[in-house]
Amino acid sequence: MCIITLTTDFGVSDWFAGTMKGAILNIQPRAQIVDITHSIPAGDVRAGAFALAASYEFFSRKTIHVAIVDPGVGGKRRALVVQTADYLFVGPDNGVLSFALAGERIKSIHQLTNARFFLTPISGTFHGRDVFAPVAAHLSKGRSPHLLGPKLSDLVRLPWPKPQRDGSGIRGEIVYIDRFGNAITGIKREHFPEFADVRCDVFVRRKRLCPLVAFYQAVRPGKPAAVFGSSGFLEIAVNGGSAAECHKLAVGDAITVRPASRHSQSSSS
Repeated sequence: MCIITLTTDFGVSDWFAGTMKGAILNIQPRAQIVDITHSIPAGDVRAGAFALAASYEFFSRKTIHVAIVDPGVGGKRRALVVQTADYLFVGPDNGVLSFALAGERIKSIHQLTNARFFLTPISGTFHGRDVFAPVAAHLSKGRSPHLLGPKLSDLVRLPWPKPQRDGSGIRGEIVYIDRFGNAITGIKREHFPEFADVRCDVFVRRKRLCPLVAFYQAVRPGKPAAVFGSSGFLEIAVNGGSAAECHKLAVGDAITVRPASRHSQSSSS
């Protein structure tokens, strides 16, 4: 039994996600299909890339990950299958696969051009059903990626905002807002190991917002806090609320983590 995951911006109120599953199961009835999410904001390639990167490695080896956030569908963007040491990734060549692939050893990249493995006729607006779903199904039956089209040397990669030193602290930015309004940054604990036993503060737009704590309820209800979330990244949250709404946070906002001053330590205790 092969696992095929789906990450899309199709939502669940229309027939798009369900039709993709039908296209897969019609070719490979034994496929186990797992929805990572269909709630990526429409056309937000970067959010789709982050969702895939945060989830893909929790699946067993040989899982096929299909990610479709595809505002360029029907245009000149390429369609890809990427084979790594552990997984197969299928999706448009617009960067949606790139965050996940940054942590993988890539063995091959192939452009999807062999119409034998597509549904026909191919819609100009729904390659999720007509190209990516059937390709994933054929891969799950053991078809080799080299049968699907010519080999490529690289793919489109979205720039990742790498954390940078900022005096005594670490500077990064918000890369994703989840449905709870938590603002997830590109900063991981290993970016500042020397702070592990030091109380820290988080600054947004150069103003102190909150302390770095171990869990959401370490602060009073309605108060902001920074925690290392389940994705491994530092996130800004509000205990019982939405940090994005309460503090007008958005993707791209700069954040800085610094050792707490004596004043902030005493005021937050």
